[in-house]
Amino acid sequence: MPMIVGVVAGAAVLALIFIVVVFKLMWRVAEPNEALIISGSKHRTEGLEEGMGFRIVTGRGTLVLPGVQAVRKMSLDLNETELSVDCVTTQGIPLKVRGVVIFKVGDDFVSIANAGRRFLDQQKLMAERVHNVFAGHLRSIVGGLTVEDMIRDREKLTGQTRAACGTEMEKLGLIVDSLQIHEIEDPTGYIKNLAMPHAAAVQRDARIAQAEANRLATEAEQLAASRMSEATRDSEILQAGYQAERDKAAAKAKQAGPLADAAARQDVVVQETRVAELEAHRREQQLQADVRKPADAKAYETRARAEADRDARISAAQAKAKETELAAAAEATRVKTAASAEAEATKARGAASATATRATGEAEAAAAQAKGLAVAEATRAKGLAEAEAIKARAAALAENQEAVVAQQLAENWPEIVQAGASAFNNVEHMVLLNGAEGMGDMFAKALTMGGTGLGLARQLLASMNQNGTAGGGAAGLNGFVPPRTEKVPVEKDEG
Repeated sequence: MPMIVGVVAGAAVLALIFIVVVFKLMWRVAEPNEALIISGSKHRTEGLEEGMGFRIVTGRGTLVLPGVQAVRKMSLDLNETELSVDCVTTQGIPLKVRGVVIFKVGDDFVSIANAGRRFLDQQKLMAERVHNVFAGHLRSIVGGLTVEDMIRDREKLTGQTRAACGTEMEKLGLIVDSLQIHEIEDPTGYIKNLAMPHAAAVQRDARIAQAEANRLATEAEQLAASRMSEATRDSEILQAGYQAERDKAAAKAKQAGPLADAAARQDVVVQETRVAELEAHRREQQLQADVRKPADAKAYETRARAEADRDARISAAQAKAKETELAAAAEATRVKTAASAEAEATKARGAASATATRATGEAEAAAAQAKGLAVAEATRAKGLAEAEAIKARAAALAENQEAVVAQQLAENWPEIVQAGASAFNNVEHMVLLNGAEGMGDMFAKALTMGGTGLGLARQLLASMNQNGTAGGGAAGLNGFVPPRTEKVPVEKDEG
C-alpha cells in the first residue's frame, strides 16, 4: 500500500513537471520593444484582412503550439540611416545634401503586418531601403528649388521630403520620427560667393562695431584714468593735510622744550629785573645819602654864609644877588631839562629794545628803565648840586669879585699857560740869540701874558659891575678864555 502511494505521488510529480515544461515551451511573451508574429493557424486580427494566416501579439504573452505554429519577432526599436545625396537645383548647380533619417516600425498592427511581410527576414536591410526611398524623393524635391530657397528655408525642404516619403513609408510599415538636413555642400563655390556680400557687410558692421566699442572703451578708460587722477589728487591732498598736522604736532612737541626753557628764562629774567629794580632803588638811596644830601648840606652851608654876608651888605648888593640867583635858577632849570631829556632818551631806547625781544626784552627794558631812572635821578641830583654851587659862587662873586677871579685863574692856570705855549706848537727849530737869558725871557713873557689876562679879567669885572651886568660877568667867568698871546719872533737855524 505505501508503495502504491509512493508511485502515485511520483507519477503526480512527474506529471506536474511535465505540464510545467510543456507550458513553458508553449508560452511566449512579447517584450515592449518587439512584436510576436504567430503563423500556422487561421486567426483573425482586428484591422487586418481575413485569411492572413498569422496573428500579432505585442506587450503580452500567448500560447503557441509547438510544431503547429511558428513564432517570429519583429523589432520595434529605432533605426537610422545617413543620407548623402548628390542633387542638382533648378538653377543647374550641383549640390550634395547630407542628413539623417530616424525611423521605426509602426506600433499599430497594420504597420507591423506590412513591415513583417517586407522585412521579417531582412530587418538589417531596412536602413538601406529607407535610404533609397529618401534619396529619390530628395533629388526630386531639390530639383525644383533654388540654392537660396534651400539655404534660407531648410524647414521647407525637410517638410516636403517627409510629405513625399510618407505614403511609401506607410506601405513599408515604417514611420519617420525625425528627418534632419545637416549640411549642404557646394563644390562650385556658389554658396560661398553668394555669402561674400553679406560677409563683407557683416565684416564692415563688425569693424564699425569694434571701432565704436574701442572708442567707448577708450573714453571709459580715459574717464577712469581721470577719476583715478582725481582720487590720487584728493588722496595726496588729504595725505599732505595729515602730514602738515603731523609736522605741526611734531613742531609743537619739538618746541615744547625750548618754550619751557624760554618760560624758565623769562622767570629768571623777571627775578633778575626785580633784583635790578631793588639794586637801582638801593643805589638811588645810596646816591641820595652820598651825593645829594652832602651837596644839599654844602649848598646850604654856602648859602647860609652868603646870606649872612649879604645881610651885612647894602640893599643894592642884595638886589644884584637876587638877579644872580634868578639867572642861576634858569641855568639849573636848563640843566634839569637836559637831564630829563637824557632820561627820556634812555627810556625810549629801552622800549625799542623791549619791542625787539618780547619776553626777555621787556624784563631787560624794565631793568634799563629802572637804571635810566636811577641815572636820571643821579644826574638831576648832580645838576641840582651844581646849580646850588653856581648859585653860591654867584653870590660870592657879587660880594668879592677879586677873590672869585683869583680862584678861577688859579683853577684854570694850567690851561692858560698851555694856551700861551701853544704858539710854539708849529715851530720845528728855534734859535735863541741870548742863550739862557733868552729862554728865561721867553718864559717870563709867557707868564706875563697870564698876568695880563688876570688884569684884563679884573677890568672886565669892574666894567660889568659899573654897567649893572653881574649875571653876565658870572657867566663870562664860567666861560673864561685866556688872553691872546703875541708871537715871539724866532729865527730858524739855517744850518
